[in-house]
Amino acid sequence: MAKLYFKYGAMGSSKTAQALITKYNYEENDLRVWLIKPSADQRDGRCTIRSRIGLEAEAEIINPQTDIYAVYVSRKNADVVIVDECQFMSVAQIDQLRKIVDDFSIPVLCFGLRTDFLTHTFPGSHRLLEIADNIEEIKTICDCGAKATVTARINADGYIVTGGEQVFLGGNDAYIAMCHRCYVKNIEEHKKIKLHSH
Repeated sequence: MAKLYFKYGAMGSSKTAQALITKYNYEENDLRVWLIKPSADQRDGRCTIRSRIGLEAEAEIINPQTDIYAVYVSRKNADVVIVDECQFMSVAQIDQLRKIVDDFSIPVLCFGLRTDFLTHTFPGSHRLLEIADNIEEIKTICDCGAKATVTARINADGYIVTGGEQVFLGGNDAYIAMCHRCYVKNIEEHKKIKLHSH
């Protein structure tokens, strides 16, 4: 029975690497993978998905107005759909992915963030939490050793940002994974965060 999967984690938890490894594993079994990402994510070039450890693959760009279900129906050339940065998909697009699973019995695996830098769910992630068959956390740790659950946004001076647009693309220079306790403590004490690459 095919399922809709939501695999989420904080920044740096290897979500993209796991998406690309999953793609490779399906292809090793002669299954056709439709790898897609939202147009909002252009950090690695328009049609590329690249993980921090160097894995990369070509992906199809999905614009906010694209009907993913209609595109799939017009081609029917995939045995599995893998979505990177799924938090940027619209609620309607998450529903379209659900419909692909239901109507064609093919698995759809969505990888992304659950919450933004203010700990609020992204609309796409919120919808996945409501309708996914399988929800799995990809874990990473805070500098203190506790499980990281927050993707904190850091400004150029090294302080946690507590306002601004929900979508601001950046990597290790702009975000850091933290446990909620350290996140709140650093905001309250207005501490400078020392960024480091893992």
